[in-house]
Amino acid sequence: MKRRRATSRKPAKTQPTIKAKRGAASKTRRNRRLSESKDAENARLARELTEAREQRAATAEVLKIISSSPKEFQPVLEAVVRSAARFCKAEDVTIFELDGQDLRAVAHCGPIPQDIGARFPCSRGHVAGRTVLERKPVHVLDLQAEAEEFPEGSAFAKRFGQRTTFGVPLLREGEAIGTIQLRRGEINPFTNEQMALLGTFAAQAVIAIENARLLNELRESLQQQTATADVLKVISRSTFDLQAVLNTLVESAARLCEAEQAVLSRPKGATYYFEASYGLSPEYAEFVASHPAQIDRSSATGRVLLERKIVHIPDVLTDSEYTYAARGTVAGFRTLLGVPLLREGSPIGVIAVGRNSVQPFTDKQIELVTTFADQAVIAIENVRLFDEIQDKSRQLAEASQHKSQFLANMSHELRTPLNAIIGVSEMLREDAEALKQDVEPLDRVLGAGRHLLALINDILDLSKIEAGRMELALSSFALAPLIADVVKTVEPLAAKNSNKVAAHCDGSIGTMQADQMRLRQALLNLMSNANKFTERGAISINARQGQENGRDWITVAITDTGIGMTPEQMGKLFQEFSQASSTTASKYGGTGLGLAISRRFCQMMGGDIMVESEPGRGSTFTIRLPRIVEAPKEGVAANPAHTGEAALKPH
Repeated sequence: MKRRRATSRKPAKTQPTIKAKRGAASKTRRNRRLSESKDAENARLARELTEAREQRAATAEVLKIISSSPKEFQPVLEAVVRSAARFCKAEDVTIFELDGQDLRAVAHCGPIPQDIGARFPCSRGHVAGRTVLERKPVHVLDLQAEAEEFPEGSAFAKRFGQRTTFGVPLLREGEAIGTIQLRRGEINPFTNEQMALLGTFAAQAVIAIENARLLNELRESLQQQTATADVLKVISRSTFDLQAVLNTLVESAARLCEAEQAVLSRPKGATYYFEASYGLSPEYAEFVASHPAQIDRSSATGRVLLERKIVHIPDVLTDSEYTYAARGTVAGFRTLLGVPLLREGSPIGVIAVGRNSVQPFTDKQIELVTTFADQAVIAIENVRLFDEIQDKSRQLAEASQHKSQFLANMSHELRTPLNAIIGVSEMLREDAEALKQDVEPLDRVLGAGRHLLALINDILDLSKIEAGRMELALSSFALAPLIADVVKTVEPLAAKNSNKVAAHCDGSIGTMQADQMRLRQALLNLMSNANKFTERGAISINARQGQENGRDWITVAITDTGIGMTPEQMGKLFQEFSQASSTTASKYGGTGLGLAISRRFCQMMGGDIMVESEPGRGSTFTIRLPRIVEAPKEGVAANPAHTGEAALKPH
């Protein structure tokens, strides 16, 4: 019985111990696995944290380059491709920029040969082209196996060992301006994180390209404005030097449009010739001189002249109508742009710019050349109008000279018989008076004859002045007796109109040196006019002497209380054969020559006549002369420009 109890108790005692040992071992293994899992998770988190920090550092580096180099995008793009290759685990990275219908490589990092600046058509047969055309990312697991979908891209991949490819478009306001491409030499798809990171790099590339584009556009705009201002400055400074203006135009057009050559041509009959050029080789200049160009469709300039519109030839060697290939070979150009110079819709010339490589001109460059063409038209028109004016001026001067000579000769021929008529009339009047016969008819004849003689004398004086044949007879004389003689001469006219005449001459004047006869004629004309336009009023003549800039001056003012004049009437007061108004001409008579001739006399003596007047209150005419008039230089006549308002004084 005791052995059975002992046997039955022993197993019950050892079994829990074994279970406990087994549980402890399992717990240890679980703890070890948990620890290893935590370590792996920590390592993963640490690795991701490190990568995130590195990515932020790379992004910060790119942004720093963007901020420090806003004018240049190349350093930024190079930093972008390096960072993309590193953090996206790509063997090769390239950024392509959309340039017209082509994609152009602008930055590259990796072993695949890629020349910066290399171009290829933007088509769906390339991953890069499809990325741009569809404006969305494109991920190809094995590009070599996608010959049907991407024929050009697959061929490139087989050639250079490229397999997995991923591309993201560079978007600006929803429009693709390029793409960034990742390549791997093995079949290894890019992760979502890597794709998202490449999108960040693409956005940074867009910022860099946009900054550079905006700055370049601003720089180009400033250059264009400066060039335009320079041309306008040349036009204003060299208004009549057409060659200088055209040379500046073609040079500016070539420089700002990145062209090696520029020419401004003018039509002449059925051909055209070069009037200004820039960048032409001596050989081509000699070729053009010996081979006149016909105005036809075989040349860009001829085509512009025929069509009267802009002609753009991307490549002269492939243009079917351009048969002047030999001329192009001599000049070296391949791409040509011609813009017409239009005046009232008709072409008067052409500005043509050429490039030695096949590189079409942009819309902005075409617009710029059009601006230069407009400026060339302005310059050519200025010179044409100036030449016409000069020619008309010469013709008018010759006609005026002939007129003056004719008037001088005719006046002389008329005065001789007229003096005879006046002399015979005076003799007949004396005989009639002695016989106590009626002398009134003879008085009318004498009056008319003397009036006609005065008119002829005025015309003769004016013609001599205009012809430059009027000479001054300078002498010293006392001014006071001259003024007294003039007053005495006009006394009958003053008495006829019931006017009172007062004269005052500054005693300090003494003598002066001038042409006494011409001064007397001017004073007599002003005093006669004052009496003619004044009735029952007062007329005064005052002479005084003063100094100005160390020189003695004499002023003689004739003042009346007559009808006066308006500013408009005074504006044409000193014009030949012109009177203040038609009303005064019909009422008071006159030829309109007296004041003009009197003023010319004063100007010839170094002085002038000025006037101030007010309607209904009278007028004041002031003669101002140097006390010592110097003899004028030979051939110097009165300046006819000093007319009208130049002689007006403010009232």
